[in-house]
Amino acid sequence: MAVVEGDKEREPLIPGLPDEVAELCLLHVPYPYQALVRSVSSSWNRAITHPAFKKTLSRSYLFVVAVNKATGKIQWQALDPSSARWFVLPPMPLSDAGGQTSFACASLPRQGKLFVMGMKTAVVYSTATNQWSVASGVPGGRSFFAAEEVNGRIVAVGERGTGIYDPEKDKWTRGAALSGELKRYEAAAVEGKVYVTEGWCWPFTRRPRGWAYDSERDTWREMREGLRDGWTGVSVAVEGKLFVIPEYGDLPVKFYDEGTDTWRCVAGDRFPREAMQRPFCGRGLDGKIYVVSSGLNVAIGSVVFVNNVPQHDSHNDNNNGGQGVGVELTWQVVEAPPAFREFSPSSCQVLYA
Repeated sequence: MAVVEGDKEREPLIPGLPDEVAELCLLHVPYPYQALVRSVSSSWNRAITHPAFKKTLSRSYLFVVAVNKATGKIQWQALDPSSARWFVLPPMPLSDAGGQTSFACASLPRQGKLFVMGMKTAVVYSTATNQWSVASGVPGGRSFFAAEEVNGRIVAVGERGTGIYDPEKDKWTRGAALSGELKRYEAAAVEGKVYVTEGWCWPFTRRPRGWAYDSERDTWREMREGLRDGWTGVSVAVEGKLFVIPEYGDLPVKFYDEGTDTWRCVAGDRFPREAMQRPFCGRGLDGKIYVVSSGLNVAIGSVVFVNNVPQHDSHNDNNNGGQGVGVELTWQVVEAPPAFREFSPSSCQVLYA
């Protein structure tokens, strides 16, 4: 039966079904096929592009850029965690991304946009169209090794300084120069600040260096000692907290307590190392930690904050007598297909699509 809308009559989304049920059917269409769905009929196009329906339709996907260890080729993959199904993204039009460390990645999760910055070029992937487009050129042809989203903008850090990209205006501006020097970058954005560190390196003859960028003041300062020294793994920012997942040994996941400049051990499940092979990359969003390993197995941790729990020092795990906010984690593993065995992750992002 046709549905009356104002003075106009329109066909139901799926004949014989109430629109509420039909919308649930459309809800389960994977995002790469939504462009095809819009072309089926005008009613489907109106439904799937309506702002209220798009908000309901969207769910989180994990996007991973991986390097084939046998061929050296770069490939983007997207994982739907709810179905454990992978999708291959179109090749990105980034001519200067010849190696896995020659570009930086960041995203605007709510807008479903992924940004990749190379030596001279920046490109944008949109989940709405499943396509890449070329953005405004990187200023000065600088090379960025780390990038994070801060308040709707992309802060990119490299050897030649700081670049700030405004996606709304498609425009780059120069930020304050990083006065220090880092041999390699591990980065995370928390509460309007971008932290970059080189981490601990064998043979551990000196402490790592680290810096913090304040986006509001456009200033860099040296990282606090406790934050810098305890940063001993892959970083993930979730719900305003910074976590690290150690890559070596059987050390627990820990989070940073800014008030005391110390790291605290996370309670709950141990990180599922038996299913995860180095190297790792990680990303957090909406109370979830996503860690991708070599071979593209994915560990998904659910974060729960607990008040008034005993605090433990991450170095010796002894109770220091204090009370505060604790964190518990439960993990599940999404195993990748055997065909992904040769893939090594370089970066990952979580977007709504």
